[in-house]
Amino acid sequence: MFSEQFYSVQDGRIVISAPQASYFAKEIAGDFNPIHDPDARRFCVPGDLLFTIVVSRFGLSENMTFKFRNLLGAEVPLEFRESDNGEAINVVDEAGKVYLEVTRKGAVTRDEKVIEEFSRCYVAASGKNFPHTLKPLMESHGVMFNPDRPMVMYESMSLALTQLENPHPDLELNNADLEVAGKRGNVTLEYNLQSSGKTVGEVAKRLVLGGLREYCPEAMAGIIEEFYRLKARGTRWGMESADQPAGL
Repeated sequence: MFSEQFYSVQDGRIVISAPQASYFAKEIAGDFNPIHDPDARRFCVPGDLLFTIVVSRFGLSENMTFKFRNLLGAEVPLEFRESDNGEAINVVDEAGKVYLEVTRKGAVTRDEKVIEEFSRCYVAASGKNFPHTLKPLMESHGVMFNPDRPMVMYESMSLALTQLENPHPDLELNNADLEVAGKRGNVTLEYNLQSSGKTVGEVAKRLVLGGLREYCPEAMAGIIEEFYRLKARGTRWGMESADQPAGL
């Protein structure tokens, strides 16, 4: 199974080490955010890794919603609790703290190749959020996050598929929207899932921006310059926030 290399099983619980999570972030998602570096002070397991483990273990359904509730650190024993009717899955620790809530319905595939291709397709899209999508979106609304402590949180994602067997899937950004409410920004990214030259589903991702202020071209240019400098040396500029939903 594709996801098994990114966790271990201890006493019946899933445990994700910092090196495993970091490898997933860099090699699978193309995410070089320092918050995913093994020695990061506030290390965070990528939310997309939890997504990948869920669909690998429980299958890919026609309709699914993922809501990220808390940051997950390394080496936390996790339980994946499925409801009796199979329509809900909660990822919790031994104390009952919830990290991810999943709801699903419709037909399900457990084909490992189908699931791996979809997972790789989805998480690769996450690596393109900044600066490709978020920078022009913020600029068009005249706002930006604090350049000294940018806050971008992964809140939720949902998918609706018209068919489950989709060879060589690809996500195409269809719409990006930013709703500004004071210092908070709610971002919705909508994608069309393409396969064999046709649209076979839709995926929506929701992010939260914190600490918004007036857009400054010079400050943003500095952020982007630093982003590419760090990415070139193998570590991505950090978008992080303590005690918030799973980071990008």
